[in-house]
Amino acid sequence: MIFEGFFTRSKRFSQDLGTQLAITSTAQQSAAGEALTKARAKRSWLSLRRGLLAALIVAAPAQADYSEHPGAQALIDEMVAEHGFSKEELQSIFVGAERQQSILDAISRPAEKTKPWYEYREIFLTERREREGVEFFREHREALSRAQAETGVPAEVIVAIIGVETYYGRIAGSYDVIDALSTLAFDYPKRSKFFTSELKNFLLLSREQGMDPMSLKGSYAGAMGYGQFMPSSYRAYAIDFDGDELADIWSNPTDAIGSVANYLAKHGWRAGEPVVSAAIAAETTPEDAYGGGLKPTRSVGAFMEMGVSPEQQLDPEAMATFMRFELADGYEYWMGLQNLYVITRYNHSAMYAMSVFLLSQQIAAGVQG
Repeated sequence: MIFEGFFTRSKRFSQDLGTQLAITSTAQQSAAGEALTKARAKRSWLSLRRGLLAALIVAAPAQADYSEHPGAQALIDEMVAEHGFSKEELQSIFVGAERQQSILDAISRPAEKTKPWYEYREIFLTERREREGVEFFREHREALSRAQAETGVPAEVIVAIIGVETYYGRIAGSYDVIDALSTLAFDYPKRSKFFTSELKNFLLLSREQGMDPMSLKGSYAGAMGYGQFMPSSYRAYAIDFDGDELADIWSNPTDAIGSVANYLAKHGWRAGEPVVSAAIAAETTPEDAYGGGLKPTRSVGAFMEMGVSPEQQLDPEAMATFMRFELADGYEYWMGLQNLYVITRYNHSAMYAMSVFLLSQQIAAGVQG
C-alpha cells in the first residue's frame, strides 16, 4: 500500500510536470516564467524523492535481536554439538540479545592521547580512593588475611586492584553482558574472534554457576564484577572463597578477593619478594636501558653496570626491567621486578601496574595508621 500510493502520486505528478514543461516550451513563455516553472518542478521532484526514500526506510525491517544472525546461528550449532546446550534455550537467549551502538562507539573510538605519568597517576592516587581502600580493607580484613596466607599476594595489592578496577565494587559496569559480547562478537569484525570466544565462555560460566545470562551486568567490553574479569578469566581464575559453592564476583566481595588473589598467584606472584624499587639513572645510562618492555629480561646487576642504581637493596641476579616515567619537569625512574610484571598481566600497562602498587602502599600505610 505504501508503494502503490507513491506510484499513483508519481504518475499524477508526471502528468502535471509534462504540462508545465509544454508551457515552458512555447515561444510566448518569458524567461522569468520559464525559470520559475523549472524551479517549482525541481522542488516538486525533490519532495517526491524524499517521500519515497522515507517510505523505503519505514518499510525496511529492523533487526531487533541476534536470533537470526549467521554468526549467532553458527555459535548455537557449535554450543549444541560440543557442549550439550539446548538449541531452543540458546535461540531464546539471542532473541533477547540486542545490538548496542553505544558499545561499538565506545570500543571503536580513537584512542585518546596517552596521558603522561604525572597526569595518569592522579586518576587513581586520590585521597578518596585511598580512604575508601582503607575502609574496604578493614571491612574485609578476615578474607584478605586468608587470601594473603593462601596465595602469598599482599592484601593491600588485592584491595588496590579492586579499587583501580571498580572503585571497590561501586562502578562495575551497567551493560547487559549478553548485549556487550553479542554486539562485539557479531558486529565488530576487528576482534570478532576474541569476543566470540568470550561469548562462548560466558554461556558456559552462566550454566556452571547457575546464573541467568540475561541478568548479568558488566562493562561495555563484557568485563564483570569487582575485579572486572572477562568470561575466560572468570572460568579460569574466579573461585568460591566463602564456601557456598558459588564463585560470585558480582556481589560477593569475599569471592572477589579470593579470585583476584588467585589470578595473581596463578600468573606467578612471588611471595615475600619486592615489586619495584625506585632508581637513579646516571647521565651515561644508554637509551638501550629503557623501553625493554614489561617482562623482566635483564638482571639487576646488568642494569647497575649500565649506570642504574636501585634505591633499595636487590639481588643482582634477579631479573628486572627499567622504566622511565614522565613528570611535569623531568622523569622518575623505577626498576620493575617479577611481581610488577604479574600486575601487568591484569592490564598490560606499566603505568597501570605502578598505580596499583603505589595505591597499595597508601592503603597499607592508612591501615597501619
